[in-house]
Amino acid sequence: MAESTTPTCIIAEDESLLRRALVERLGKAWPELRILAECEDGASALEALAEHRPDVAFLDIRMPGLTGLEVATAAIEASPHTQIVFVTAYDQYAIDAFERGAVDYLLKPITAERLAATVQRLQARSGNNEAAALSALLQRLAPAARAVDAPEPLTWITASAGRETRLILVDDVAYFRADNKYTTVMTAEGEALLRTPIKELLTVLDATTFKQIHRSTIVNLRAIAGIVRDDSGRGTVRLKTRPETLAVSAPFMTLFRHM
Repeated sequence: MAESTTPTCIIAEDESLLRRALVERLGKAWPELRILAECEDGASALEALAEHRPDVAFLDIRMPGLTGLEVATAAIEASPHTQIVFVTAYDQYAIDAFERGAVDYLLKPITAERLAATVQRLQARSGNNEAAALSALLQRLAPAARAVDAPEPLTWITASAGRETRLILVDDVAYFRADNKYTTVMTAEGEALLRTPIKELLTVLDATTFKQIHRSTIVNLRAIAGIVRDDSGRGTVRLKTRPETLAVSAPFMTLFRHM
């Protein structure tokens, strides 16, 4: 890491108390480090990575929507020089692989001694992330991530359309879009309103079928007819059963290339 510039980082941790504790401990272990963004979910972490291109990213593995592993995969293209540090409470994520890979890890609860060792390793590195090594590591970690016990994904929802309450199969949903404190549910038949914010939906939807393509939009991959990328790096999704198109922000386009 270059000595002439102030080192920068982002932190992604969905539990606010743990996020605050990490910020405080980093302040003591690495006073020169400038924290550019504190993120509470994977989507905001990915956007922060693409915007700031920090020297270091501390990524919680288990987050709503995009996991830390998915954010790290996208970071290979979105911010290739960023050094990745995974934060996890689960030792099943092949801890030995971290020790041989291009990243470091912190096991919760994070101790001052372990954080100090991580800071020393980060400071000793050049800052040029070994993308090939990181990519290989993420491929080894993916099966372990899928093996983690998770609740059964949501199969149906109740949503309001005017005075009518509809029972909607999740498989019939083309996409969800944030609407203030609520969420608009779009199907081939039309739209309905769900009293559940997108952040909560991300924790109960099948992550292999529903993907976030924008901070405010989750799309059903089975409903996609095609994706077009423009010169700016952003994308447009065409749907099989809906006439409108959906915008894909540039950072999220990297996820489609690694699916």
